[in-house]
Amino acid sequence: MPASVSLSERYATAIVPKSFRSGGSRGLFILGCLLPLVVLMALGSGRYWVSPDKVAAILLAQILPIKPFWSGVEEQVILIVRMPRILLAMMAGAGLGLCGSALQGIYRNPLVDPSLVGAAPGAAFGGVLSILLFGGGLWLVPMAFVGGLTALALVHVIAGISGRLSVLSLVLGGVVVGAFFAALVSLTQFLANPETTLPAIVYWLMGSFAMASWAKMTIALPLILIGAAGLFLLRFRIDILSLGDEEAQALGVRATPLRVIVLVLIAMITAATVAVCGIVGWVGLLAPHLARMLVGPTHRVLLPTAAMVGAILLVLV
Repeated sequence: MPASVSLSERYATAIVPKSFRSGGSRGLFILGCLLPLVVLMALGSGRYWVSPDKVAAILLAQILPIKPFWSGVEEQVILIVRMPRILLAMMAGAGLGLCGSALQGIYRNPLVDPSLVGAAPGAAFGGVLSILLFGGGLWLVPMAFVGGLTALALVHVIAGISGRLSVLSLVLGGVVVGAFFAALVSLTQFLANPETTLPAIVYWLMGSFAMASWAKMTIALPLILIGAAGLFLLRFRIDILSLGDEEAQALGVRATPLRVIVLVLIAMITAATVAVCGIVGWVGLLAPHLARMLVGPTHRVLLPTAAMVGAILLVLV
């Protein structure tokens, strides 16, 4: 192995069974073929049915000169109505799948997801507060990000009261902080104007892709891509961190700073997802488990697999 590869990367590769490493590419290939099929099916399904061949032709016509054999209404339904919804669902599912797999790795707990550790409730409170004070708009994403990051910081403060950060204390701290921010969301709804602001808050909190648009795509996509790229670059170190803090320190990985960086990236992805589509539950918990069944525990393949599984799940839903 080249000398430029870090000790953590060499050790992470060594501890993963060979069957998982060889099967990872097959799992990614299968999901890579399944995702376009699911998207194609979703674009044609609905109250106004469009056949798969027309859907594929409409999409290809955006880059290739194809003689139209479809109506203008069908093209508008695909490109204007359904395409933003499907792409936004893919982005949200991929982001939540990434967050869930990274959180389960750094906390070494298979029951952790962005909602359980307070990130989603904190981001929801930040978004609700922005709607109450500023009507949402450009303030929605940054305030959701600050809310999610604040919630994660409070989780670590509560968990560290005993002097030692344990997985159990982190999860319990996440439950407490999540309940606290959920109460703040309820208080904000109580203070909101019932004729103007309250309906917008309630509809946003329900979690929906019905109001998806290309503008929302441009808001969420950069943050999700930055967070996803950061998590993927740290994939080998997350493998080491999943062994425990003592083992990570012995291998030259500083556990606390690394965990903070991962949590900031997770808060960024969660905030972007919550800002554009509200709270979406269970995907961040379920997608990593399904991905782990397909490719094993190493985050080199687990992270992209969980992202694709999350995208497929939300598009199907």
